[in-house]
Amino acid sequence: MSNVDEAAFEQFICDWLVGSGGYNAVKVGNPRDPQPDFDVVRALDTAELFNFIGATQSLEWDKLVMLYGGDVTKAQKGFADRLAKELEVRGTVDVLRHGMVDLGQTIKLAFFRPASGLSPELIERYGKNRLTVTRQLPYEAGSTKTLDLCLFVNGVPVATAELKNHLTGQTVAQAVEQYRTDRDPKNTLLKRAVVHFAVDTEQAAMTTRLAGKATRFLPFNRGHDLGAGNPPNPDGHRTAYLWERVWQRDAWLDLLNRFVHVEPTPKGSKKQAQLTIFPRFHQWDAVLAMTAAARSNGAGDDYLVQHSAGSGKSNTIAWLAHRLSSLHNDADEKVFDKVVVITDRRVLDKQLQDTVHQFEHVHGVVQRIDEDSTQLAEALTGQQARIIITTLQKFPYVTEKIDSLPDRTYAVIVDEAHSSQTGESATKLKEVLGSADGAAAPDELTDPAEDALAAAVAARGKQPNLSFFAFTATPKARTLELFGRLDRGTGRHVPFHLYSMRQAIEEGFILDVLASYVTYKTYWNIENTTPDDPDFDPGKARAAIAKFVALHEHTLAQKAEVIVEHFRENVAHRIGGMAKAMVVTSSREHAARYVLALRKYVNDKGYTDVGVLVAFSGTLDLDGGTETESSMNGFPDSQTPAEFDGGEWQILVVAEKYQTGFDQPKLYAMYVDKPLNGLAAVQTLSRLNRTYDRDGIRKDGTFVLDFRNDADDIRAAFEPWYGETVAPPTDPNLLYDTRHALDEFGVLWPEEIERTVDLLLAKGATVTQRVHAALAPAIDRFLYDLEEDEQERFRDDLGRFVRTYAFLSQVVAFTDIKLERDYLYCKALAAFVKADGSVAVHPDVELTHLKLEQTFEGSVTLDGTVGEVVSIFGGTGKMHEPEPEPLSNIIAMLNERFGTSWDPKDRVFYDTVAEKLIGRSDIQQQASANSPENFGLILAKEFQSGVLDQLGVSEDMALAYIDNTELQGEVLKAYLPFIQGKAKVAHQEHCDVVELLGPDRESTFLEYKATLRTHQDSGETFKPLEGASLKTIAAFMNGHEGGTLLIGVSDDGTVHGLDSDYANHSKQGQDQRDWFQQHLSNIISTSMGDAAVTNVRAQMHHVDGHDICRVQVDPSGFPVDATVIKQKPGGPKEKVTEFYVRGLNGTKALDVVEKQKYIAQRWPGTPEAS
Repeated sequence: MSNVDEAAFEQFICDWLVGSGGYNAVKVGNPRDPQPDFDVVRALDTAELFNFIGATQSLEWDKLVMLYGGDVTKAQKGFADRLAKELEVRGTVDVLRHGMVDLGQTIKLAFFRPASGLSPELIERYGKNRLTVTRQLPYEAGSTKTLDLCLFVNGVPVATAELKNHLTGQTVAQAVEQYRTDRDPKNTLLKRAVVHFAVDTEQAAMTTRLAGKATRFLPFNRGHDLGAGNPPNPDGHRTAYLWERVWQRDAWLDLLNRFVHVEPTPKGSKKQAQLTIFPRFHQWDAVLAMTAAARSNGAGDDYLVQHSAGSGKSNTIAWLAHRLSSLHNDADEKVFDKVVVITDRRVLDKQLQDTVHQFEHVHGVVQRIDEDSTQLAEALTGQQARIIITTLQKFPYVTEKIDSLPDRTYAVIVDEAHSSQTGESATKLKEVLGSADGAAAPDELTDPAEDALAAAVAARGKQPNLSFFAFTATPKARTLELFGRLDRGTGRHVPFHLYSMRQAIEEGFILDVLASYVTYKTYWNIENTTPDDPDFDPGKARAAIAKFVALHEHTLAQKAEVIVEHFRENVAHRIGGMAKAMVVTSSREHAARYVLALRKYVNDKGYTDVGVLVAFSGTLDLDGGTETESSMNGFPDSQTPAEFDGGEWQILVVAEKYQTGFDQPKLYAMYVDKPLNGLAAVQTLSRLNRTYDRDGIRKDGTFVLDFRNDADDIRAAFEPWYGETVAPPTDPNLLYDTRHALDEFGVLWPEEIERTVDLLLAKGATVTQRVHAALAPAIDRFLYDLEEDEQERFRDDLGRFVRTYAFLSQVVAFTDIKLERDYLYCKALAAFVKADGSVAVHPDVELTHLKLEQTFEGSVTLDGTVGEVVSIFGGTGKMHEPEPEPLSNIIAMLNERFGTSWDPKDRVFYDTVAEKLIGRSDIQQQASANSPENFGLILAKEFQSGVLDQLGVSEDMALAYIDNTELQGEVLKAYLPFIQGKAKVAHQEHCDVVELLGPDRESTFLEYKATLRTHQDSGETFKPLEGASLKTIAAFMNGHEGGTLLIGVSDDGTVHGLDSDYANHSKQGQDQRDWFQQHLSNIISTSMGDAAVTNVRAQMHHVDGHDICRVQVDPSGFPVDATVIKQKPGGPKEKVTEFYVRGLNGTKALDVVEKQKYIAQRWPGTPEAS
């Protein structure tokens, strides 16, 4: 099959490059008879080099030859030596762009296409560049090794490629491995090449730096079905885009000239080499697509770029800004006079400065506005700065600094475009830069206020001299309507260019934050002890009570224990012991109390490896004092990110801070105690998605523990932004509908609106007080003429109209000045009719019961196709007219909603008392430390207290227990073993694992196994040994109480460790703890079924220099059979399925009759019991 092997693939690509791709020649190397054109020592194709110089710079070359004494051979040798040295010192990219000087004579090594066609000589020289490709190039002196392909520009090597073909069983993976293990990073040509490609017929990858086995290749694929890979190519190979589009002559020279750049070595760094930045495919494709559209369409069109986190937006924006600043149309006219970059990220400023300077070597092209609006006005009116970096907030003040700007066109690049770009500051930007004429003919409008209104109306819409290029990973519907393009086929606004979250995850540029997600639910009961039972709005009372519970010290204490213990056991050792966690809270007070609870728990336990910081804005009144982020942390707010990055702090508690735009690659876990909806959920949880891969240490995943949200809600929140996000157009009539809805209240009077708006648009010292006076009649009508429910509806409708107009006026060409007048008036009035919706919880309301229960664990899977978001929902606002309810009824409703619905039947009543006692840590400790007799004495008192706590639930049941000592005895007799057993098991899960070690500690609920599947003495793997652990786990499930299995502990209670189990697993490079837990889960599933696995939780501990595994097993809701492998000495292995239970200190199998009796007693009423 020689016609489908790698050689045929090479030939196919080379034939295309010469036949259709604009290349000058294909050359073939031969290790036995080296190609005479290629100088292997200098790594140059000298024949092509001097052909190019002779064709483009003959005068300069002749002068150089004279300087070498007229000897051409000597001149060529000297020049080649000089060029080789320059390439070594300055790098290939810089030498190609800026040429070199030899004996005082400047020689260019390439001529790139000029921005315009106004210089015919430069166009002619550009056409004389010589692009060649060499197959099977012997690149190493004294070696027969060859490169499949090497691309040259004028004799200078710029790229290499290793090709593989699926039809021969070779893929891109083998090409990558070849670069890593069989290509010397120190080789001259391999160091000199700008980029190296690993290519097969289906996929491509690239790297700019070879580093042996540490070489990191990045995918260089187009993406397929919104994910990784490449789409089918009906005309041939899926990777044909690489040679047909990227390596094509004009595209390749443009890429080398205007995309590739080098990040300099940081000052003071001796280890870190210069990093060459080569665009990923989606970056290159997006920039070219936008510039091509702008060249064709001119100013006035908008472009929305939906590029996920991890897409490299900073570089994409830098490349786009530079190209737009010199973009010319087909008539050689500049498309944009100025490029304005709107961003709040300082890193983007430096990125732009460095990138543009490498391309042009000219200072002043990029100017950051870091002073005030005067500086911005000067930059906009000046000539030097072509690229201006500023914030949106400066534009409202520019109008005061300049009368009018020159007649210019502007490209406005918006970094992280969200709905903030759709408000008043965005309108001011359009007023400053826009050219739309809002004034009517002189005989139509003579009133200055009318002129101002007309200008404002015009400024809100699209401007013919402005093009917006908006970048965001998570576009809102408003952003899509403002900047996206309308797909006529679907009737939806869609992004101009897409690099999806799904593709970024599948390509490994960000992590999947939903892969390991656990949710908890809080069950609680509160009691009203107020005698008057006051009436409240149920909705407001629910919110107040929920806040009361969330901030209660018992709630925070329980959650602090869960967070700290989970972090220490499952997170702290990640990322080489540098892993961090974030706790997301709902308010500043919530964050502050959380920090206090976390620090108290850490201190009480004596932990020194968990440092806790807090982040919130402003000041907070807390328990009679004033707290700030700085006062609670002990250093200024500005130092929080840097301090958190260090080794002293592991957990950061946040309240509305660092939930967006905070990049901390070491952030591994997030503990969420705040409702998250929609985009807020995506932005918050995405703080975890940054990768970490340095010095051999990698971040291998993420973890989320969520106290407040359901997995289905999080899935729904992420779905719109996982693939492509689209938005339907908003009906413009909604604006008129929302305006008319205000008329029924009689608050707005036309003559007052006109008078007030004239004042709002006027200037002068007394304007403010006159505006207040003009608004006063409407405010009085609102306060005194409307009932409370009407006031609520008016507020809602007023806010709806203001928001709808602010948005729709920018996407629909309204010319109605009356609407603008109404908008300005309503916006001012809204500030005076705000509601105070707070309700305080009565001080006599008490939290009586609290329980945390895990409700979901696993991966939150997403569809990853097209998600739709909507800008404005039609219809009216809320029509909520709550009937006042007694506070006790509200509490009863909340108890039902949160799971505490008490059943009056006897068993449920006592079960509830028992479960509450079992859940208490002090009861768990006492159950573990005492004999049944002694524990019975403790239980009698505590059980009675528990019954009294239930008095309000069933008075008859409680009084019957208290009044009847015989009943007490019978109940206690029945419940003592159940409570003590379950409390012991609960204690075994959460206590320090060292407490469980020692001679004679094994019991019905605790067992040791030295290893999982290896002989304790020899360390050899013996599969049947796994059966011992599986039998114990099954027996614990079949018991009433469950139990704890410690693997890695010998029978005498000493630590043996899991070293031998680790040594015999096959997946090298995988985290050993992760492998062990996954293997354990797999064998349990195989032995007992998937449902049984849900009863098991495993924790890894490091004791006395060894790992041990604590396996916590809950009692099963159904009988569990276990299939295990048995083998008698000298006999064959056989699978047996049996029913296991625990005896005094061991596990035994029951025969059929005994099993039937046991099931009937353990699970009465089940089919198995019959």
